[in-house]
Amino acid sequence: MFAGQRSACYSADLLLRQYKRVKGEKGKAFSYRDIKKVYTIVLYEKSPKVFHSFQKNYLHRFSQKSDTGINMDLLQEYVYIPLDVFQKIVQNKGVRNKLEAWLMFFSTDEPEKMAELMEKYPEFQKMYREIYELCLNVEKVMEMFSKELQELDRNTVQYMIDEMQEEIDGLKADLQEKENVLGKKEAENNALREQIRKLMQE
Repeated sequence: MFAGQRSACYSADLLLRQYKRVKGEKGKAFSYRDIKKVYTIVLYEKSPKVFHSFQKNYLHRFSQKSDTGINMDLLQEYVYIPLDVFQKIVQNKGVRNKLEAWLMFFSTDEPEKMAELMEKYPEFQKMYREIYELCLNVEKVMEMFSKELQELDRNTVQYMIDEMQEEIDGLKADLQEKENVLGKKEAENNALREQIRKLMQE
């Protein structure tokens, strides 16, 4: 649900993380030229209904464009790949190129289709063998999940650091604002004292 909105949020999050990381690394030498494009690639095993209206297309590219034709280097692009639609297309036409070979590798678990694929693209044999052996060894599968969870934990920690940094930056801004207000008050008090002193001398 909410495919467009969710993708836009993920893309914005990735872009912001990149911005913070690069700005932190470069410091004063930072330039917006240092920020690279963010590509959000969404693979659907079971795609939303909207994709089924385009039965001849399994690849949908989105990028931001102006209504006047002016070109600007906007940094967010999206690719949606409904694998269920792809499977219907490839069923009729067969695998025609390397991209379709990869998508077939991602989206099928039928031995006949995999055998056919590996005969045409032998480079997939090693990967398929590794996956097959991995599935036979439950301990290795658990180890793999453990590594994934470690990475997830690392990402969560980084996210928490980013969140805390935002909070610290916010507190610093609040403190600076309060210091500015206090500074103004102090200046007003000094001016008032000066006026009182002058009045008393008269």
